[in-house]
Amino acid sequence: MTIHLYYLKLFFMDYKQAQDMMKLQQQATKIQEELSNTHIEAEVDGVVVTVDGQLKVVKVTIEDDSILSDKTKLEKAIADATNKGMKKAQEVAAEQMKEVMGNMGLNFPGM
Repeated sequence: MTIHLYYLKLFFMDYKQAQDMMKLQQQATKIQEELSNTHIEAEVDGVVVTVDGQLKVVKVTIEDDSILSDKTKLEKAIADATNKGMKKAQEVAAEQMKEVMGNMGLNFPGM
């Protein structure tokens, strides 16, 4: 009889873990949707790069046409604005993941 209780207990523990994993997967899907609709802008020398929360460049806008005459400055501004936008987007994504994981009791050091 005690062997059957042991297996029954294991079954329910696995079921609970499966439920928790399904919740985590649903939350991750929801976060991905939210991040794709989150736009972050970063500006350097009149070049504005818009990045979404999934680290995809959505748009590049040149607000100051005078930079077009200096190819080196333009290239640097695009690279710097892209890197700045990516960093901000990573911070936003990390913060959202931190909240979800905290709500599920999954706090990891350094997050």
